[in-house]
Order: sequence, then C-alpha cells, then structure tokens
Amino acid sequence: MRAEAVVPAIEFVAVLAAAFSGFAEARNKKMDAVGVFTVAFITAFGGGTLRDVLLDRRPFFWVEHPHYIVLILVLTLIATPLLRVAQRVVPPTLFVVADAIGLGFFSIAGTSVAHELGSPPVVAAMMGVVTGVFGGVLRDVLLNEVPMVLRDGRPYALAALAGCAFFLLILDAGVPASLATWIAAALIVAVRLIAWRWNWTIR
Repeated sequence: MRAEAVVPAIEFVAVLAAAFSGFAEARNKKMDAVGVFTVAFITAFGGGTLRDVLLDRRPFFWVEHPHYIVLILVLTLIATPLLRVAQRVVPPTLFVVADAIGLGFFSIAGTSVAHELGSPPVVAAMMGVVTGVFGGVLRDVLLNEVPMVLRDGRPYALAALAGCAFFLLILDAGVPASLATWIAAALIVAVRLIAWRWNWTIR
C-alpha cells in the first residue's frame, strides 16, 4: 500500500486535532461562533494549503475533501457552547495533546504527499514540517500572539522534522507505507509531549 492511500485517514485525524486546538484558543479569546470557525479553519487547513501552493498541487486538499469543511462547521456549532463548560473542567493538558496530535499527523501527511509527487527527501521532509507547523503559526498570528514555534523553546518544528525524516528512512527500508505513516506520526506526537512534560528546551 502506498503512503498516499492512508493520507486521507491521517489528515482526518489531524483536522480534528487541529480544529480542537483552534476551538480552544478562540474561546480563550472570547470569540463568537464566527471567530471560532475562522480560527479552527485556519489552524486545520493553513499548513496543508501552503504545502499545496509550494508543490503546485491542485485542487487544495480541503477543496478535494469538502467534508472537512462541513465537519469543522458542525463541530463549531457544537463546540462553541460546550467549550464554555469544558474550559472550566478540562485540564489544559488536553489542549496541548490536541496540538501535538495535529502537528504529528499533519507533518506525516505533508511528507507523504510530497514524497508521492516525487520530491527529493529533504524537500518532502520540509513540506511535512510546513504542513504541520504553519496552521498553528497562522492561528497564533490571527490571535495576536507570537507563534508557539518561535517562542516555546521545546522541540516543535524540530520534532516534526525528525519524525518526517524517520518516516522517509523506514519507508526506504521497506516498512509498509501504512505502518510507517502511523509509527512516524506517533513518534512526533510522543517527542512533542515528552518534551513538554519534562520541559526539554533547545535554547
């Protein structure tokens, strides 16, 4: 099975995770439903859109899969009232986990797409980092904050790059694409969460 065959599945997981982190950040800024949808949309689709622009890939992945847009719209209508309660009872750790999942799964999805288009390994890995990181950058800029990737100090883009490189290595070593995809995505999530939990910094 080619990596491209499992991209829709990992993109679906990534969209859900990224949208959730967008919902949470938007509610922290006390935005209304329109603001929540806008932030969630940008968080979920910003990185993949930039990837598709750089790779000259059309249609954009969210245009090719419009059900993602409908999913975020429905979740916005559900999440807006629920997050008022959730912010009081859900630990902040859950939002960090959601962001890490979005980073991991979007990064590997981006690398898979670039790899299938014949990009050199270094370009494919960088496209993975762009896909995983840029949605969060746009989210933070829209919310008038310094992007997390530029201020956190703990491995973020570096975790994504390491996971993308690992994905390409094990794929080249003959590991089935579907298995390599899930292993590499899980590796990025794990590295990011471990770094956050133990406060590993690269400063």
